[in-house]
Amino acid sequence: MRTPTTRGRLLTLTTAALALTAALAGCSSSGGKKAEESTSPAGGGGPRLKIAMVTHSGAGDTFWDIVQKGAKAAAAKDNVQFLYSANPDGGQQAQLVQAAIDQKVDGIVVTLAKPDALKDVLAKAAAAKIPVVSINSGADASARLGALAHFGQDESVAGEAAGQQLAKIGAKKALCVVHEQGNVGLEARCAGAKKTFGGSMQNLYVTGTDMPQVKSAVTAKLQADKGIDGVLTLGAPFAATAVQSAKEAGSTAKIGTFDMNKDLIASIKDGSIQFAVDQQPYLQGYEAVDGLWLYRNNGNVLGGGRPVLTGPAIVTKDNADQIAPFAERGTR
Repeated sequence: MRTPTTRGRLLTLTTAALALTAALAGCSSSGGKKAEESTSPAGGGGPRLKIAMVTHSGAGDTFWDIVQKGAKAAAAKDNVQFLYSANPDGGQQAQLVQAAIDQKVDGIVVTLAKPDALKDVLAKAAAAKIPVVSINSGADASARLGALAHFGQDESVAGEAAGQQLAKIGAKKALCVVHEQGNVGLEARCAGAKKTFGGSMQNLYVTGTDMPQVKSAVTAKLQADKGIDGVLTLGAPFAATAVQSAKEAGSTAKIGTFDMNKDLIASIKDGSIQFAVDQQPYLQGYEAVDGLWLYRNNGNVLGGGRPVLTGPAIVTKDNADQIAPFAERGTR
């Protein structure tokens, strides 16, 4: 039998337990894991953003398909509307950047292959308080033109790596095939390769948007100079064309290239192309979009004022099988 005193104690304990339960329930609804999730910058939270990418890509360059895949993956994760436009002409590219400013985007990703052509329009982006990051080309000009960060490889260092690879495969006299005249990144690649190659190297300028012209120019050069035993192209599609040119010219020149696509892996494995210098374009697109999202949502800036390097990574027959699955799905 419970005495009045016992009943009173039980009532007090029950009331205290209910109060504690209510307090814990309040904590779990406004704090703890849920609170952490509501304030965390990760996982695509916050308002939907609109980010534009404006590059110097020419028609048919598969490199930029990989860049866009990375950018779109980050956009999907971060709840971002992704806009893409491109023009290899510096003035036209600047107009596309202006169009993005006029659309009041929340961030701009831009390539700086022809940095002087974009100087004025990027000043307008800064005046409109639109954050800008650069990718791929123009690392040296990026901070000067107001970009928060640059994502890409150091083109001079990458060129030096390519020169070393050409020397390694035994070439003594080489062509560096430049598919876009005036592109500072491409010029830096050839200059870097000349530093470390050890043999003689000359630049051959071609029109990258006209592949038949590329083929005829490389073929003619190989026919005219049988001493050329190495060809360095600066993009994967041009490497495949250089292989055709060598066959047509009856040349035994060995081919190396910058950049990757799924077809190139097969060519590396069968020996028709000796190596590729991979700057990981998927990573450039992904980090650029994600970096702008982080800046808008959490004030983060990657790189500490220096370029964020995505390469160079050297792909040869020795490691081609490891890269092949990623290249097949179009992300390397």
